[in-house]
Amino acid sequence: MRRRLLVTGAGTGASDNLIRSLRGGDPSFWIVGVNSDRFVLKKSIADQRYLLPSAESEEFAAALVALVEREDIALVIPTTDVEVSALSEMREALGPRSFLPDRAAIARCQDKHALSAHLAAHAIPIADTRPVTDVDGLPDVFARLGGTPPYWCRARTGSRSLGAAPMRSPEQARAWMLYWEEMRGVPVTSFVVSEYLPGRDFLCQSLWKDGVMLLANSFERLSYFGGESNPSGVSSLSSLAKTVVDTRVLETSRAAVRSLGPRVSGVFSVDLKENRRGVPCVTEINAGRFFIGMTAFDHVSKHNLPLTFVRLALGEPVGLREEYDAVEDYYLVRDLDTRPGVFHADELFEGIETLPEATESAPEGPVA
Repeated sequence: MRRRLLVTGAGTGASDNLIRSLRGGDPSFWIVGVNSDRFVLKKSIADQRYLLPSAESEEFAAALVALVEREDIALVIPTTDVEVSALSEMREALGPRSFLPDRAAIARCQDKHALSAHLAAHAIPIADTRPVTDVDGLPDVFARLGGTPPYWCRARTGSRSLGAAPMRSPEQARAWMLYWEEMRGVPVTSFVVSEYLPGRDFLCQSLWKDGVMLLANSFERLSYFGGESNPSGVSSLSSLAKTVVDTRVLETSRAAVRSLGPRVSGVFSVDLKENRRGVPCVTEINAGRFFIGMTAFDHVSKHNLPLTFVRLALGEPVGLREEYDAVEDYYLVRDLDTRPGVFHADELFEGIETLPEATESAPEGPVA
């Protein structure tokens, strides 16, 4: 019998990348895609598509459970933090058809200040981070952080670098936060200010069962969607990324996830950035979901991580323990309206011609 999976956010890049990865690992999967946006849903590559209420609505849980029963779904896989939270709150209704970290771990990871405080208490490298209680207290926040500007301002919840920008002074931060409060309805108390991390930007995905890391891989962001037009100069969406082998990233990520509980289970996607001393520091953990674009690398790895996730969730043996499945020098290239491309470094010189007189001045993209 074909196993039937349900993937949320159908039609988005995150969902389509995940579905392609799952089909690459096991073409027999029957995949049902759901979304609350009819337009986005229409372009989903799922086998079946259902329009459901938003995961933030009161009607979502009942509608999802009814669909799961109707389509005999074996596993529901979320693709956003909002959907992770919604599924977490209805885990009793879903039973074995969800495979998520526990409620406490999800809640902690979705609050960046709470996570930073927790990791600091467990001696995990982080950026020194301070909560904002009111704009009048910003001079004291900056003084407590010490060091030299800039400092990093961002919202303590949300995704895609919400409210993130470097700040050189309390006055800049005050204006920035008041703008977000007035124009976007984000309260000043939703912000944190932290030490600025200028170094390399890493990602590490890992799969856990009962407190044991079974499988992990790692990547580095090299350039960003909209980075040139964002005040921050970056975003969580990479336009160019590559695979890396870096045991510092692995060990820090493993320690961070392990600190969340003695029997953590599920998938954890950890963001890290190097500080001024070159130490990778955890900036956030996406508990219960894969990174938006990194599943595109699965076909060049030894193990397909989403497929392993499904097998583990369905109670099948996976035969893995503490496996660091990292490879070097594969590049992911993403752009709007195109399917992601993955190329080895050697391939970048195949099928591309140059004019001798233009070689010296032609840009070659980010240096990695």
